Amino acid sequence: MNHLMRHLLPLGLLAASLPAMAQQTLVLSTYGLNNDLFKRVVYTPFEARCGCKIVLETGTAAARMAKIEARKQNPNVDLVQTTDFSALDGSRKGLFETIDYRKLKNVSQIYDFGRDPLRNQQAVAYTVYSVGLVVRTDKPSKDIQSWKDLANPALKGHVLLANITGNQGLAQLYMIDKAWGGMNTDMSTGLGKIQEMKPNVVTYYAQTAQMTALFAQDEAWVAPVGRFGWLNLQKTGKPLKWLVPKEGQVGMMNVMAIVKGSKQTELAHQLIDFWLSKEVQTALANELADSPINRNATPTPEAAAALTWGKDQINSLNFMNPEMVVREQAGWVNAWNKVIAR
Repeated sequence: MNHLMRHLLPLGLLAASLPAMAQQTLVLSTYGLNNDLFKRVVYTPFEARCGCKIVLETGTAAARMAKIEARKQNPNVDLVQTTDFSALDGSRKGLFETIDYRKLKNVSQIYDFGRDPLRNQQAVAYTVYSVGLVVRTDKPSKDIQSWKDLANPALKGHVLLANITGNQGLAQLYMIDKAWGGMNTDMSTGLGKIQEMKPNVVTYYAQTAQMTALFAQDEAWVAPVGRFGWLNLQKTGKPLKWLVPKEGQVGMMNVMAIVKGSKQTELAHQLIDFWLSKEVQTALANELADSPINRNATPTPEAAAALTWGKDQINSLNFMNPEMVVREQAGWVNAWNKVIAR
């Protein structure tokens, strides 16, 4: 029995335990990364038993949340996957339903910080991941030890930074500000240092696919990367390594929230619970797609070494305060557009 089948068989049995339903459609707003893998491991097993169809809407978190807000009076999305701070912003705008935790039998198995990250029962985390640096080991980037080293003139034209509108962009700004001793929530120190790095920057990426392509084309030697993007980067065949800078890396959570006004809240609860199960979390971990939020997942040693996993890693993560991000993000974006994007 091959590696994939060993993990898909338990998922099929898990899906078989779901209550049968008539043909229905669930619209899931999600990221555009690894969707073929998610189809094999999550969507197809879930659809097989529930008799339903999962339809995907993909894009950046910011763009997808903007669409949900625009259609607040007539929603066409049932369930959304986004960051915790993006979800908090959406929650404050009245975009989400309250989750019925009695329908989530697997929620007791996930890390405490992921069960109710918004503290209002409107979202559940389905993965936790780090944002660190990926570096080429055959270029001057091999000597990077600190976020400060992104300013090294030897990297001119080969530093790939993330756009402020994306999750990695926020994490990168936070860590650069921290590395240079920034003390203010306006991130002015970090923004100033990123402005000074302009000669080193090849571009500011908005999507993981663009970031992967620039590494494959030898244009990027270093970039801040969410751990979920590590799998595709390894497929480029380039000599790369994951680096935890001496100042550390950011811990981030992606969450699931049910869109207010959805007519498929029951099905949405079922998919959330399915996603949180030990079997799904283990299978996704072993495919290096997502780091588990379920404490009882059992990734292989090889997978665990490539993921945000294990007591030491989890305990060492530094989470950005979602309240601060929601309060300050508009100011960071405005400042970025004035000094970086011009």
